[in-house]
Amino acid sequence: MRLHPLSEAELTFETERLVLRPFTLEDIDLSRALLFDSEVMKYVGELPEDFDIYKSQHDVVRRGAGGRIGIWCVIEKTTGEKLGDVVLTPLPIELDDTDWASVVPDRYPDAEIETGYLLRRSAWGKGYATEACRRIVRFGFEMTDLDTIVAVTDPENTASMHVLQKCGLRQNGLRRAYRDDNCTDFTITREEWLAQNA
Repeated sequence: MRLHPLSEAELTFETERLVLRPFTLEDIDLSRALLFDSEVMKYVGELPEDFDIYKSQHDVVRRGAGGRIGIWCVIEKTTGEKLGDVVLTPLPIELDDTDWASVVPDRYPDAEIETGYLLRRSAWGKGYATEACRRIVRFGFEMTDLDTIVAVTDPENTASMHVLQKCGLRQNGLRRAYRDDNCTDFTITREEWLAQNA
């Protein structure tokens, strides 16, 4: 079955304080600010020594499943400041990072789909991660064929765990992801999301 591609407008959302739009090559400034901030990356991990931000940027703008899978830029609505990103992407199990080769235009990746987020430190503690994550989970169940959305965190990242719980995801113990057996596992099903939002 061929997926109908969604337009840029259909992939751009507003919340009370934020605009979420597909990540672009022009967002390399945001990528640089996030990826080279050791505090932002504390629970994500170190970049490889041979990391090439320009190549990486070409990967992270890929969109799968007619635009439904990918990364969204999180923008503060009143100032236009780029605060970070929020994702619906394939969860890597035996890789250190997203398998971008599996993100292709006309189908869903053959993997669990995860949500996640990275925000500039200046945006921490203001509820932006919860606001962005709630909206992307809503999109995931309203505009895609996904039955389940997952998330993983470092067991010490309690702030992220609280965000995921506020977004309706359920903690399930530990699981393997990102070549690590010690990731805290969260899930939400379409049925659970519909019940929470009835």
